[in-house]
Amino acid sequence: MTANDWISSYLEAILDVDSGISEKNSKSSLLLRERGRFSPAQYFVEEVITSFNETDLHRSWARASSIRNSEERNTRLENMSWRIWTLARKKKQIETEETQRKAKKKLDRESARREATVDMPEDVIEGEKGDVVGEISPRSDSVRGKFPRVSSMETMANLASPHSNKKLYLVLISLHGLIRGEDMELGRDSDTGGQVKYVVELARALGSMPGVYRVDLLTRQILSPDVHWTYGEPIEMLNPVSSPNYLHEIGEGGGAYIIRIPFGPKDKYLSKETLWPHIPEFVDGALSHILQMSRVLGKQSGSDQPLWPIAIHGHYADAGNSAALLSGALNVPMIFTGHSLGRDKLEQLLKQGRQSREEINSAYKIMRRIEAEEITLDASEVIITSTKQEIEEQWRLYDGFDPVLERKLRARIKNNLSCYGRFMPRMVVIPPGMEFRNVVSQDADLDGEAEGNGDTPATPDPPIWAEIMRFFTNPRKPMILALARPDPKKNLITLVKAFGESRALRDLANLTLIMGNRDVIDDMSSTNSSVLLSILKLIDNYDLYGQVAYPKHHKQSDVADIYRLAAKTKGVFINPAFIEPFGLTLIEAAARGLPIVATKNGGPVDIHRVLDNGVLVDPHDQQSIAEALLTLVADKQLWARCRDNGLKNIHLFSWPEHCKAYLARVTSCKQRQPRWQTNDSDQVDSDNDSPGNSLRDIKDLSLSLKLSLDGDKNEGVGNLVLEGRENSIDTKELVKSSPLKFSPTESMDKPENSRLPSLSSRKFIFVIALDLYSLADMLEVSKIISEAGRSDKSFKNVGFILSTSWNMSEINHSLEKVGLKSSYFDAFICSSGSEIYYPEQNAAESHYMTDSDYQTHIDYRWGGESLRNSLLRWSDAINDKAKGNGAPIITELDSGSYHCYRFRIHDQSLVPPVKELRRLMRIHALRCYPVYCKNGETINVIPILASRAQALRYLHVRWGIDLSNVVVFMGECGDSDYEGLHGGLHRTVILKGYCLEARKIHTNRNYPLEHVVPTDNPSSVECEKFNKDGIKAALTKLNVLKS
Repeated sequence: MTANDWISSYLEAILDVDSGISEKNSKSSLLLRERGRFSPAQYFVEEVITSFNETDLHRSWARASSIRNSEERNTRLENMSWRIWTLARKKKQIETEETQRKAKKKLDRESARREATVDMPEDVIEGEKGDVVGEISPRSDSVRGKFPRVSSMETMANLASPHSNKKLYLVLISLHGLIRGEDMELGRDSDTGGQVKYVVELARALGSMPGVYRVDLLTRQILSPDVHWTYGEPIEMLNPVSSPNYLHEIGEGGGAYIIRIPFGPKDKYLSKETLWPHIPEFVDGALSHILQMSRVLGKQSGSDQPLWPIAIHGHYADAGNSAALLSGALNVPMIFTGHSLGRDKLEQLLKQGRQSREEINSAYKIMRRIEAEEITLDASEVIITSTKQEIEEQWRLYDGFDPVLERKLRARIKNNLSCYGRFMPRMVVIPPGMEFRNVVSQDADLDGEAEGNGDTPATPDPPIWAEIMRFFTNPRKPMILALARPDPKKNLITLVKAFGESRALRDLANLTLIMGNRDVIDDMSSTNSSVLLSILKLIDNYDLYGQVAYPKHHKQSDVADIYRLAAKTKGVFINPAFIEPFGLTLIEAAARGLPIVATKNGGPVDIHRVLDNGVLVDPHDQQSIAEALLTLVADKQLWARCRDNGLKNIHLFSWPEHCKAYLARVTSCKQRQPRWQTNDSDQVDSDNDSPGNSLRDIKDLSLSLKLSLDGDKNEGVGNLVLEGRENSIDTKELVKSSPLKFSPTESMDKPENSRLPSLSSRKFIFVIALDLYSLADMLEVSKIISEAGRSDKSFKNVGFILSTSWNMSEINHSLEKVGLKSSYFDAFICSSGSEIYYPEQNAAESHYMTDSDYQTHIDYRWGGESLRNSLLRWSDAINDKAKGNGAPIITELDSGSYHCYRFRIHDQSLVPPVKELRRLMRIHALRCYPVYCKNGETINVIPILASRAQALRYLHVRWGIDLSNVVVFMGECGDSDYEGLHGGLHRTVILKGYCLEARKIHTNRNYPLEHVVPTDNPSSVECEKFNKDGIKAALTKLNVLKS
């Protein structure tokens, strides 16, 4: 048949659908998955649009027009043909635009990558491929040079012996979904899936390893009546694995715990897309827990110092963002596992052509998720992946990671060569583990002959077997088993079509679909219900009754028995997902003796390379899926060979193997701790995968030295506005300030030091963080807030912090102008959070102590002079483009700080938005945090661990201030770091009418502020009238001031 004959057939089939495609409901039928209503027309419309070219579609419409008559059916046929032709043209146009956009982005990226390596001489080109971590040798009993087979207690003890004399505290984070240790409700919704199972089993396994003192799995506390009460319990101990050969018998017994931190609405269960505004609140709560637990564990282990986490491990983008903030506040290493990645999901959704980029971002908050994943690349020491494919095809889509540049940097590290301030996280492949406690070797079952006899009574069948077998006319036929929630990306509809259209396969086998748990279909999410309804309709269309099982309920403990039933019938397990990040179910099936058919996209490629126990297929090719299933089921010798290979090699995916590789990577990270509680002589001498130009030996960066371009130390205490860099600084922009006076350099930890900051003794702390254009205006506002606070008797013990983008010299100069003493404040957070100063409270003159520990704290991955050179090249390129305008567009200013590079913008219309500068620096592998300040006229580039919000968390860690007793005063908008000051445990007063001019900074963002700023926040109020009475009224609403 010709193409037009096929199209005509499909169009006639669409017309036969009861609902049809009318003007009223055509959109709903085309948006089947989003609207949750079933229509077989979805399948045919997609086939027409994707399988035929525009010419054939136009010809079909012309043909329908030529036979138009008064009959309604022909009129509908004509209208539908025209709409489908138009839809196909639009799809083609979108694809063309997307291709052009990708091509341009690729050229920009390649150009930037070349520039990023321009400083690196070609002296280590050979051997820059690096090494592969944990590479598993396929079709063998071992991992090549890495993982020996675990077969005895002695081997297990030797496996973990490198860490047996250590006391390790590990923190894991997984925020979304329903997480508990037993009876996990996997498949209840799209957020409670394989990741939940993975993190719980990882925490349990790590808690049983020798040397691991404690493991905390942090998640969200949920008190909603819609979920079980156990999800509201603050602490849950994870019972250790009961296998007699497991590490629990030789471990320290510290154990693993689920810690549930309250954040967001307490009575609501939130999807992961709606958690973003509440991340700061989680971070503050988790920070308090870790501080308390570290002190307790330190005392338990016999030390007078806290036992800080050896690493904080975030799982998925939301937890990764949280881990980055916690890692920065505590100055400890961060680990990340993506599970699935936002850029890859965005590409897949755009390919489907059903939603625009804006619609996708609105529905999935995808750009906020991508930015969180970019942040994890900035902050992580190690990123753990399940497969090479994840590194080579998914992570390389990100601005902050390039495999070629990563290998170059790693080679330079090995050869002790400078990386010119550039950093890449270490990507390592560590396949997930599996618990073998439920795996029972039953060869008789696998041979299908364990039916019992007269001498030995047969073991009763598990109840779930009867629940499945009741669906089948002949339950002893080989079972094709799929275990996945009814999600479009799991591709179960294609599997049912492949089974329904293969007469040979239907005659030979049964199909079992374990699609989570459900009570009423209408109560499911629209996406899941639409997929399930589609499957039920296909079963009816193909008349598959008696051949397909789809039970409504199963327990997590039933899963092993389901695998056993499939193996008993000599069946096959299939994972037909369009893309599978790893494929843990494939490992579980192999452990029960089931051959596999799996998608060729993603993790199953690596699993099949190791196990060699099945067939990989194109998930879009329905015929290939049917042929692979038929081949494995029909060929008994092939089936037996695949079963044996899987059982022989499955030990390579055990949790002990995973934990061994995991701990080896974690302990090899350069250990960092809060500086003031660290004895340099006690530091662990471990390899550092991310070296850079560090200033860790310099005790006081801001006080008495600066670095020249030659790296010399120039003495001189006084004016913080340093001499201008040659030919680079506009001297007119320098602030003519009074010389600053510093207190002598001595430890602030000495109890006898009377100049200690009084932050820890304050009942409340007011933080003035208004981003006004004029510093004098900001200090006038601070004066009014200060007077309002001190005018009430109940506010005798209130402290004040000034948090701003201005530097300390500028602040000191303006304090004198407005008649404020430095002693009015307990601390100054300056230069967008890159410096902290404490004024002497009892000094006759203004003296300041700089927090040199904070300077060392934020020095992590600071690019130094290499970063500055790249910024200058960037500014020169912008100035070159605008030579016709006369004056330069961007000029460099002297910030007076080693950890802040400052630039003045003279024409904001010609300067890219902050997201473009951030993207460029990431492409260059320069880890920094650009902040657009002063209504967009100034840029402060600071370290990745520095920010005004993080400086507050540092003060919480350093001095023990209670974040719930902190009140932040801010405007209706602010600098580009404005969102970081929202949310959290602190209280917020928003001054109406202030800082509105700063909105232009936020007009060109990756994601709108509404996606990250919490609405209806009980800890935030607006101050309508800015005066003493207005401030007191706002504080009364926040329960800071008694009414």
